[in-house]
Amino acid sequence: MSRFFNTAGPTIIEDHYHIDPLQRVDWEEIQVLIQQKRYFVLHAPRQTGKTSSLLAMMKELNNSGRYACAYANIEGAQAARGDETQGIPAACDAIVNAIQLHTKQPALFDWYQKHKESFSPQHRLTQTLQQWAQLSPLPTILLLDEVDALVGDTLISLLRQIRAGYAQRPSAFPQAIILCGVRDVRDYRMQQEGAEIITGGSAFNIKAASLRMGNFSYQECEALWLQHTEETGQLFEPAIFPELWADTQGQPWLVNALGHELTWHDRKARDRTYALTLEDYKAARQRLIYSRATHLDQLADKLREPRVYRLISALLNTEQSSLNLPEDDLLYVEDLGLVTTYPSVQISNKIYQEVIPRELTWSTQSTIANQEQSWYINADHSLNTHKLLKAFQQFFREHSDSWSEGFDYKEAAPQLLMQAFLQRIINGGGRISREYGLGRKRTDLLIEWPLDKQQGFYGPMQRIVIELKILRGALDTTLSKGLEQTTDYAQQVGADEAHLVIFNRDAKVAWDERIWQDESTWKEQSVSVWGA
Repeated sequence: MSRFFNTAGPTIIEDHYHIDPLQRVDWEEIQVLIQQKRYFVLHAPRQTGKTSSLLAMMKELNNSGRYACAYANIEGAQAARGDETQGIPAACDAIVNAIQLHTKQPALFDWYQKHKESFSPQHRLTQTLQQWAQLSPLPTILLLDEVDALVGDTLISLLRQIRAGYAQRPSAFPQAIILCGVRDVRDYRMQQEGAEIITGGSAFNIKAASLRMGNFSYQECEALWLQHTEETGQLFEPAIFPELWADTQGQPWLVNALGHELTWHDRKARDRTYALTLEDYKAARQRLIYSRATHLDQLADKLREPRVYRLISALLNTEQSSLNLPEDDLLYVEDLGLVTTYPSVQISNKIYQEVIPRELTWSTQSTIANQEQSWYINADHSLNTHKLLKAFQQFFREHSDSWSEGFDYKEAAPQLLMQAFLQRIINGGGRISREYGLGRKRTDLLIEWPLDKQQGFYGPMQRIVIELKILRGALDTTLSKGLEQTTDYAQQVGADEAHLVIFNRDAKVAWDERIWQDESTWKEQSVSVWGA
């Protein structure tokens, strides 16, 4: 059987298309830090390839004959929460088992089984690592994964016990320890009973460096996918690769998941003589978004965290022109992989830009009653956008106040509510793309609607631009700017129709004044304007 795209767990070289895991990190710098007997942090967003790189590092270090290196995942200790009497023993059990497995040194395991109960949880990790270093004929290296899954006293105790043995390295404590997780140690926040929040930086002030593992480069994305061509002979249309980069910005799970969706879940693609087109890729992209796969579904949990909420809310509220957030919050959300900060703060990639509004409006979209796609389809199978937007005006009039209260992201409620309404109608027939971001002063929506049921997205298409703006100040000013922006976007994407929706959030204005419709022209572009 040929290799395939990996979407779950560490990379297995023999089974998966892959980029060399040691190429994913600054291996030269890591080797120097180990030689200098440093303790440091390696962090990256989930499903980026951290574990694969740690396992490759362990193999390389052990094969060198200079070190005894063990990789241990201590996520199981998370179940103990802040109870260090349960959490530290669980972490020690995992570490000792890993040392026996990876270094083939049974002496520590035998010692641990005889003596572990004689040490309190507050000293068990220090004593265990000290014993390992003294029993090992080679300097010891410990790679600890999922450290930031631990919380409270369990995490405080683990960090402080490592710090307690630091001065004994390398003869009586590991020469180097790498802590690995989603977050940098500066973002470990631990609530200890009877005390204020303790940060990881204070509990682990021996950190020499904090290395962040990045995404694939454009060239690595292309190289990874071309391994499929080399393996099977199946060709990709070259136009796919710029789209893949824009959609993922090299996020490893997304790159692999799109590859798997395109080359396997699309059954016609299992015929490897079939050359994959850009339209095949776009269809795979939509299926992945609709699937709410585990990686994408996890975004919803992060969006509820206060530190994440503050930043994402500002990005969704496109009228806001600047951020006034603590630097730590910004760095934290960047560490999670949700945003990039260069050249400006924005959602990390186009797929996350699609997924985040969908996740925030999923329950709303699912519970919008009495809206059937068939109501808005003309006899020629085109979408009746005027009928659709009139229905939205009435829906918004009836439900906006009560439904907006249900949104966590209230500042962006009108835009989110409209996207939920449109997704309810468009899903399963067409597709919606969106552009938004800090200071854009609008949200751009592009609906692509197939006009031929048989050909679907491979045939003629209806392209509709809908621009969303919030009324700020005089209507004439908002309207003038909105018409200019709508026209520019419509001409950029080659739209057949252009619509501008202006939301009036002034509760003092009667609904009969807020709801209106007009037709305008800007630079020879017809634009339908809707008040809501």
